[in-house]
Amino acid sequence: MNKTKNNIFMDRQILGRALRDSVTKLNPKVQIQNPVMFLVYVSAILTTVLFILSLASVKDTGSGFIFGVAAILWFTDLFGNFAEAIAEGRGKAQADALRASRKDVMASKIPAKEFKNEIQKVPSASLRKGDLVLVTAGEQIPADGDVVDGAASVDESAITGESAPVIRESGGDRSAVTGGTTVISDWLVIKVTSNPGESFMDQMIAMVEGASRKKTPNELALQIFLVALSVIFLLVTVSLYCYSIFSAGQKGMENPTSVTSLVALFICLAPTTIGALLSSIGIAGMSRLNQANVLAMSGRAIEAAGDVDILMLDKTGTITLGNRQADAFLPVDGNSEQELADAAQLSSLADETPEGRSIVILAKEEFNLRGRSMEELKAEFVSFTAKTRMSGINCQDMEIRKGAADAVRDYVVSCGGKFSRECEETVKKVAGQGGTPLVVAKNGRVLGVIELKDIVKQGVKEKFADLRKMGIKTIMITGDNPLTAASIAAEAGVDDFLAEATPEGKLDMIRKFQTEGHLVAMTGDGTNDAPALAQADVAVAMNTGTQAAKEAGNMVDLDSSPTKLIEIVKIGKQLLMTRGSLTTFSIANDVAKYFAIIPALFIGIYPGLAALNIMRLHSAQSAIFSAIIYNALIIIALIPLALKGVRYREVPAAKMLAGNLLVYGLGGIVIPFIAIKAIDMMLVGAGFF
Repeated sequence: MNKTKNNIFMDRQILGRALRDSVTKLNPKVQIQNPVMFLVYVSAILTTVLFILSLASVKDTGSGFIFGVAAILWFTDLFGNFAEAIAEGRGKAQADALRASRKDVMASKIPAKEFKNEIQKVPSASLRKGDLVLVTAGEQIPADGDVVDGAASVDESAITGESAPVIRESGGDRSAVTGGTTVISDWLVIKVTSNPGESFMDQMIAMVEGASRKKTPNELALQIFLVALSVIFLLVTVSLYCYSIFSAGQKGMENPTSVTSLVALFICLAPTTIGALLSSIGIAGMSRLNQANVLAMSGRAIEAAGDVDILMLDKTGTITLGNRQADAFLPVDGNSEQELADAAQLSSLADETPEGRSIVILAKEEFNLRGRSMEELKAEFVSFTAKTRMSGINCQDMEIRKGAADAVRDYVVSCGGKFSRECEETVKKVAGQGGTPLVVAKNGRVLGVIELKDIVKQGVKEKFADLRKMGIKTIMITGDNPLTAASIAAEAGVDDFLAEATPEGKLDMIRKFQTEGHLVAMTGDGTNDAPALAQADVAVAMNTGTQAAKEAGNMVDLDSSPTKLIEIVKIGKQLLMTRGSLTTFSIANDVAKYFAIIPALFIGIYPGLAALNIMRLHSAQSAIFSAIIYNALIIIALIPLALKGVRYREVPAAKMLAGNLLVYGLGGIVIPFIAIKAIDMMLVGAGFF
């Protein structure tokens, strides 16, 4: 109930702000940024001047008609402003919430990470790039930075909206922290990566409120096209007025076509519908992305997402659940499965990785082997390192190691043992089936292989099938060997894969596709992903990732969910579909209004045009008045569609285009005829004409 009330209150706040902004945007400096609506603005001023002159008996038609046209043109301009203002309203409300969450706090500045006791308390606003700060449990992180020492749980709900804390630690790809978030356990030493006013929060506030939104190339191209159409219709309208004067003179009659009527006709024929909604469509697209907890650094990136035809996704965390699980113990060389399980569990007792815990659990489930105390065993745990690629335990008279097959092979050989052919065949079999083999050795003798499996996420295969229908090729990126990668790729249903991926390999693949004319999207979180992210057309960096990755990307996923890339592509396509559909509707509208109004307008000079007055409009003035009322109301009617977006469907582009042309093209022609006739009948029935 409270949530509902808050939503209603927020909607009222947005509505109230949008109404105020609609009036504020009547400033000529603001209006001229939208050339089509600026013509409406100038026309409203012109008809207002004509009304004032009509009061002084300088007129070519009735004062009431001129006043009505002027009023409706002002409302048309206000409705266009309102469409943009209400689209901006969501972002401004979110920006206000972010500003409220950001506080200037006292920071514990230290000279170096080794001197944590030499604390100097300074305001967070005085911190500069490169400064080191110590943040302990309960304190707010004063600025954006990278963790250079320590590990802690961090509450990022102020940024992501998620209440669950996340782990941030030095080294690796989860070292970036954001100013305004809170450390809830332990401590961190953070190296500041931004100066005041340049923080991620500052960028986010500017982007979500639309203050720094720039028109995209496609938007600019469409605007130029709309201006060209408007100029053409302006010339047509002026020509019609000149022709009207000439024709009336030839017949020795007074010109029945007034300047006010021609101004109203021009506004009806100009593409004012899409002109009024164009900016709001772009802003609403960015708003939908913000609601998905993705911050786009430019509108160009969203549009590019809509045109993407190559999608490169990490395997771990995107296609698979992210944590490999122990699935089977495979003994070799005559050893028993229980002996292998016992050694594997012992070597994993102090292993806090998901893989290590899964080995302990599998041994417990398969052989009822319970956890044993490291203190009772007087054991020494050997940690995994990138150099040895093994972990294990030294316990009493046992020395157990588990790790990658080649690393354990070298270890066994160095101990004078033998790495058997049976073990090699088992390793190949596990890898060939898409699993990850871990070899276990005890006292220099191989016991067998632990099979770890990547679990493909439920529904991923169906998502990739939908993308394939849209003409998007999916490529899995993994550091696994080719056999493992091929197996998982087949299970997940991706179109291709890059195994044993390196930064250079990713970069080369992206460049190759771009050379062939493709638009490539990629997601990443590590410093090693930065070159490929910088090269990709759509680059989504994880908020949990390194500063280098975030700087290289043109989008940042605040939820750090690699599958978000699929949602981003859908939002981009929906933005392009919405703009295209409403442009089609607007142009079709103009064509319909042209054929609805022109016969009624010039029937006084050429009575034969009555045959073309298929709508049987009451008079030229009622036809003009009905058309400009419809022209204003259709903008308001289409605002919800501009904000929500055209419904997205996973179908080929050609089929989607045909459907939109049918719905919005045909609808744009039919609706004006019906609406203008209905308004004409109501105006006549009310006695206005």
